[in-house]
Order: sequence, then C-alpha cells, then structure tokens
Amino acid sequence: MTTRNNILDQPSATQSAALLVALLLIDSLHFVFARLMLPHANPFLSALLVMAVGTVEVGIFGLVTGRLRIVTFTRHWAFFVALGLCIGVSTAISYSAVALIDPGTASILGKTSILFGLAFGIFWLGERLSPLQAGGAAIALIGLVIVTFQPGDYLNVGSLLIVFSTFIYAIHTALTKRYGGGMDLLNFFFYRLLLTSTVLFAIAGLQGELALPATPTAWGLLILAGTVDVAISRTLYYTALRRLDMSILSIMLTAGPVAAILWSFLLFDLFPNPRQLLGGGVVLVGVLVVTAAPLLLRRHRNRRAALLSAD
Repeated sequence: MTTRNNILDQPSATQSAALLVALLLIDSLHFVFARLMLPHANPFLSALLVMAVGTVEVGIFGLVTGRLRIVTFTRHWAFFVALGLCIGVSTAISYSAVALIDPGTASILGKTSILFGLAFGIFWLGERLSPLQAGGAAIALIGLVIVTFQPGDYLNVGSLLIVFSTFIYAIHTALTKRYGGGMDLLNFFFYRLLLTSTVLFAIAGLQGELALPATPTAWGLLILAGTVDVAISRTLYYTALRRLDMSILSIMLTAGPVAAILWSFLLFDLFPNPRQLLGGGVVLVGVLVVTAAPLLLRRHRNRRAALLSAD
C-alpha cells in the first residue's frame, strides 16, 4: 500500500519528481527577476507590473474556462483585502531590497518564512513546537544574525528588508491557513492576485512611479516575470502542496537558494561572500531541522507501532 510520506512509492513518482524539479528551478527565480528589472524600472513599478501580468493571465484563464465567480470576492472581500495588503507590501519591499543584496543571499533569508510560519502557528493557531523544532529555530536565528550583522555596517539593510518582507508574507500564509481553507483554488488565486495588484498600484502611485517602461526589453522581462514568477510558479506550488505532505515540500524547497545562487552567479556574476555563505548555511540547517522534525517523529511512531503490532 502506498503512502503520501514516501514519494517514490507513489504511482505518479516520476510526475512528482518532475514537478519538484520544475518548482525548485522556477521558485528560485523570484529575486533574480527583481534584480533583472532594476535597470529598467523603479522597483515599486516593476512589482506592480509583474503582478498585473500574472493577474491578467490567471483572469483570462478563469474567464475562458468559465470558473471565475464574483461571489467568492463579495463573501470574503475583507480576507482578500488583508491578503492584498500583506503580499503587496512584501513584494514591494523584496523588489527594493535586491538593489542592496544579491539574489542568492536574499533567497536564503527568504526561507525564514518557515520560522515565522511556525511562530504564527504556535501563538495564533494554537499549534505546538517540539523541542527539536525549537532547536532548529534557534539555529536558523543564529544564521540570520551572521548574515544580517556585517562588520563595519552592523546592520545590513538589504538583509533586514528581506527578513521584514518575509515576515509580512508569513502573515498572509497564516491568514490563508486560518480563513482560506475550502475556497476554490482558481478563484482564491485570482482575487489574491487582483487585490495584491491594487495595493501595488497604490504604492507605486504614492511614489509617483506610474510611468510605463518605454523599451521592448523591459516589457519582455515584465511579461516573462509575470508568467514565470507569478502564474506558473504559484500554480506549481499549490499543485505540489496538494500532492505532497507540507513537511516534505518544505524540506525540498530549502534547496531553492542553491538554484538562486547559481542563477545569480550566471546572470550577474554575483556570489555570496564567505560570511553570507556561512550564515546562509546555518539558516538552511535550522530550517531543515524544523521542517524535518515532524516527519522524523511520525516515522518513529509508525515504526514503533509496527514493532508493537508484530509482537
């Protein structure tokens, strides 16, 4: 009998493996696209247009398939406004931060979202943290300090912006877990994107940055980023989340920064310095411990139950 905990035992093992590889490669491009857009547009405008492209594409798909329902928004408008605020502010900050920090290091620090998610789960959703998970969280925080506190600089502004952006995004995740269960995925995704684009439009407007890019290169990058980093990336993520245990998916996604570092080196000739690599490695170790703990505990209990039943 197959189990969800063992990917290789599933009938769709090849499909699951291909899905994970595609997700890792594409998910790691978020900060890379933000960096690519820097020479072409203000970060706030870039974030708006990239999100708008994804919104239009998902909206067209929903209309063509006849699956979009306005009632989803009218019933849950406050929920979507809250999500839009969280994701909009988080995206605007992350697009601005890549001017101060390389995409590889930013991707590593972005994995602190798992720690913030645990904190919200404990203090808001009433979940419990095992001693092993608490130890992993402490290890990740040590790595975060190593990356963030730079000699002579004391505080690396780019690192702090990424961590703050990740914290706000984690609020959206907690809200989604609390109030978004049971919604049709397409409608949830579209209205989440629509409200995020609206918030980003307001931010760009307040900054006086609503002038559209004038070059074909900029528009090409915007369409590519909106398609890959928003429409395809999030679709792959939610598909993987439905097929795999969340703990397994979280563990797999900790490899994302490795791909982001490679993209950053190939495209920008940027590579984290030794201190950033050390701190980033410590962060990933801590996150791996946090995400692996429930899976290890479950396997231990299953093994123990099997031994008892054999006796």
